[in-house]
Amino acid sequence: MKKQLKYSAVLSGFVLSMSLAACGPQEEAKDTKTHNGKINLVVWEDIEKSEGIKSAVRRFEKENDVNIKVVEKPYAKQIEDLRLDGPAGTGPDLLTMPGDQIGTAVTEGIIKEIKIPKDVQSQYTDVALDSQIVKGKIYGVPKAVETTILYYNKKLVSDKALPKTIEDWYTLSKKMKTEKSFGFLALFDQVYYAQSVMSGYGGYIFKRSEIGVYDTKDIGLANAGAIEGANYIQKFYKEKLFPSGIIGEQGINVLESLFTEGKAAAIISGPWNVGPFEKAGIDFGVAKLPELENGKNMSSFLGVKSYNVSSYSKHAELTEKLALYLTNEENSKKRFEITKEVPAISALANDPIVTKSPAAQAVAEQSKFAELTPNIPEMNEVWKPVDAALQTIATGKVEPKQAMTQAVNTIEGQIKAKHSSK
Repeated sequence: MKKQLKYSAVLSGFVLSMSLAACGPQEEAKDTKTHNGKINLVVWEDIEKSEGIKSAVRRFEKENDVNIKVVEKPYAKQIEDLRLDGPAGTGPDLLTMPGDQIGTAVTEGIIKEIKIPKDVQSQYTDVALDSQIVKGKIYGVPKAVETTILYYNKKLVSDKALPKTIEDWYTLSKKMKTEKSFGFLALFDQVYYAQSVMSGYGGYIFKRSEIGVYDTKDIGLANAGAIEGANYIQKFYKEKLFPSGIIGEQGINVLESLFTEGKAAAIISGPWNVGPFEKAGIDFGVAKLPELENGKNMSSFLGVKSYNVSSYSKHAELTEKLALYLTNEENSKKRFEITKEVPAISALANDPIVTKSPAAQAVAEQSKFAELTPNIPEMNEVWKPVDAALQTIATGKVEPKQAMTQAVNTIEGQIKAKHSSK
């Protein structure tokens, strides 16, 4: 997914959200057939992932006497296109979305509530289904999960000598650091990655009271735990264990290049890099993220890809049936074989086809310590202020307490200005 999850929510502006909500669909249109007697459905799938559902789509077409057109689009941007194409009548019936966009889409009224029978709900992992819930209602069907993991170069650090804690990585990095080589690297100037440390010490974004319900007035990004985590992060930069090139928007490209060139012993990234790293010829291993000094494992954001029914669809009931069909155990297993994206089906966690994949196992292990990205519109106001604060911490311009306090003040101000009418 690369940074799609992190910035997916930023793509949706609140003013646009409210204006669209006012003119959004109010009632579902009745199903109508096409001129040839068959209903046409349009599915927006993620880039280079349509092959994973090809056989399932063909079977569904035959079983339901329907035509299905599958179009590939970057999944984090599909909500943008839906806002324009939906009202124009050229949008999808079924689209793919990141879990952190659900709340915004619900607020705008552009995706429909989905009725999933209790026995079917139980087939999905709890956390994956939780990502689709807003105020007690389900708005999507989870199809895949992902979270950040540790990649390490086996030529630079062996499986047996692999550090288990971030402090051990800090010590090893000091020994390995030269002008052209590094030990452990991470994009800690971005909250998507830095939250792994800060939350382990007690920091949080919004306090969650129940599934899909967050207290946006209780922001924990400048509490004692968050500051402790930010101070720990800062020492990697202060001692120049992280190169200056991995700070800022181009940091992810520099980080990946250092790893593929064999100049970094380990990095934090996601399962989306398994293919590229294999093509680069790197002999690498994968593992869950390290433990912190306090004994807790580093956390991470859990990304959930889902199928969601457009409110503009004229065939919502049939589209909902398709979403459930594509994500059943059989089809999820086939999709994993082709796309290598970890399925959201509980029963597949111990399936040999999944367990024999090191990356899938690392994701599954790290998922035990992962947290959902808040799926509410107010999350849009978090990314940029916190990233800006973390970058000033990384460059040494501002100390953690001051930087994070200012970030929280900015978030609170933006929430009050843009979301106070809710």
